[in-house]
Amino acid sequence: MSREPHAAGGPAAAGSGRPDYRGAARAAIAVLQRWYSQRTGLWKTTGWWNSANALTAVISYIRHTGDRSYLGVAEATFTAAQRRHAGFINRFFDDNGWWALAWVAAYDLTGDRRYLGAAQAVFAHNLDGWDSTCGGGLWWNEDRRYKNAITNELFLALAALLAQRAPGRGDYRDWALRSWEWLHASGMIGPGGLVNDGLTAGCANNGGPTWTYNQGVILGGLGALHELTGDPGYLRQGEAIADATLSNLTGERGILADPCEPAGCDGDQTQFKGIFVRHLRQFSRHSGKPAYRAFILANADSVLASATNPAGQFGLRWAGPFDKADASRQASALEVLIAAAAVTA
Repeated sequence: MSREPHAAGGPAAAGSGRPDYRGAARAAIAVLQRWYSQRTGLWKTTGWWNSANALTAVISYIRHTGDRSYLGVAEATFTAAQRRHAGFINRFFDDNGWWALAWVAAYDLTGDRRYLGAAQAVFAHNLDGWDSTCGGGLWWNEDRRYKNAITNELFLALAALLAQRAPGRGDYRDWALRSWEWLHASGMIGPGGLVNDGLTAGCANNGGPTWTYNQGVILGGLGALHELTGDPGYLRQGEAIADATLSNLTGERGILADPCEPAGCDGDQTQFKGIFVRHLRQFSRHSGKPAYRAFILANADSVLASATNPAGQFGLRWAGPFDKADASRQASALEVLIAAAAVTA
């Protein structure tokens, strides 16, 4: 039986009638960090790119709660995780992009230019993944057999963010505009407004799953482009994608769900929903549509009421029931609690 939403997250915030989202996030990150290894700089039970997203969640938690207890995690990961992949670069261009975005977030939090430099080095490396096949775009990996949405969304977002943080580098702005022009023309945004997984060998939309994270990262890129250019057209495009997600990738109660649910998702897919909510919250700062705030709060309430166990761990299905725990599931749920804390601050 589901509990009341505030049961897992502590008492309701004073006078609000809502859960204490900040307190819930504090409890959730404490659980997440039990999987963290100081030796490797990574999170046990999950993969390389997932750890980049766990780090991003930790950084976001610090920014939105003011709790600096975990500030040392960025430095520890920056030092230790490079023993696995120097410069946070492997043969997958999307993995590289996740780490670059994590280091942009770390730079924004700390002002440490080593982190910005790491993100810039990843961007320079990932340029090697762009060629003229299908008119442009990055390959998924160095095999150069598949051009997909997430790799190019990450490239777009990273280029736009770097353009803001290194204004003397006009090439970042140029690449942000160029990558969006290609992505928009590629056909990967389907007629219903959702982004499919990638392109066929013939450069057409492959009709692949509309994963939630593909709807999220593109919002980050479009929001950054709007900041960079002032063009409201990027917000309208983002709103079309966000609205389609809220209409089509949710269950009866408006709770976010990926196409792999409820049958079960693999260790990559368990990360996806938190990524969407992180970027929706960022995008909502520009859009201001009340529906996005309401959606974030509804999902946070459901996570606290229906997706947890007595140990404060969170499962895959945000509408419940709890299935099992790992760092990917925990970091994903943590993202929605941070987003709820941010929109109610």
